[in-house]
Amino acid sequence: MAEAMRELVTYIAKALVDLPDDVSVTEVEGEQTSVIELRVAKEDMGKVIGKQGRTAKAIRTVVNAAATKMNKRAVLEIIE
Repeated sequence: MAEAMRELVTYIAKALVDLPDDVSVTEVEGEQTSVIELRVAKEDMGKVIGKQGRTAKAIRTVVNAAATKMNKRAVLEIIE
């Protein structure tokens, strides 16, 4: 589960940003919930969040759908 979710978030984030080498994704896995932490370059923060947070919300929706399919719960945190 952990590897698949990390790869999914990494793939989406790298497609959005100008500096894909600066994308880093870590996962803290608990019993029920996984916290996925996404870090990108400061210049790319706006691209990942999007206007009024729409892009971030869309990424979270995809992550939640993938986690639900695996009978887990996942939370995406975008860290500056």
